[in-house]
Amino acid sequence: MVDLREFRRACHEAARRTGGRLVEFRIADSVTPNFHQGVIDYSDHHLSIVCTRDRREPVVAVAEPRAIDATVVSAGPLTFVDAPDLLAVLAEFPAFQVLTPADLAGPFDARKWPGLHSADLKYWAPADLGEVLFNYWD
Repeated sequence: MVDLREFRRACHEAARRTGGRLVEFRIADSVTPNFHQGVIDYSDHHLSIVCTRDRREPVVAVAEPRAIDATVVSAGPLTFVDAPDLLAVLAEFPAFQVLTPADLAGPFDARKWPGLHSADLKYWAPADLGEVLFNYWD
């Protein structure tokens, strides 16, 4: 399970060191989504640091945020973003496994990611690792 205080600390530090400001911290406390996110504001765009909530070793990545004002609920796959500066800061936190968009676009190998329900994988038929790790499955 993810330590939310450590995730919040990582988000604040990543935002600070990359010239952004953490403007929203979304805790996933119902069935979906299966990830938390910290939304960072840069003067011309927003990014989200997403973190799996139910894995023994939490995985973090950078994605486009769903909706800044929280009025829109979207359940499709996340769009992962290549943000090397953010990922470098996150990699300094040993509590998290950091994955890049290239990692997440790769195939899912169940042997490398134990603990996922085979029925979910069969039903949802994810296209890649990113969809398996970060999703809105119920």
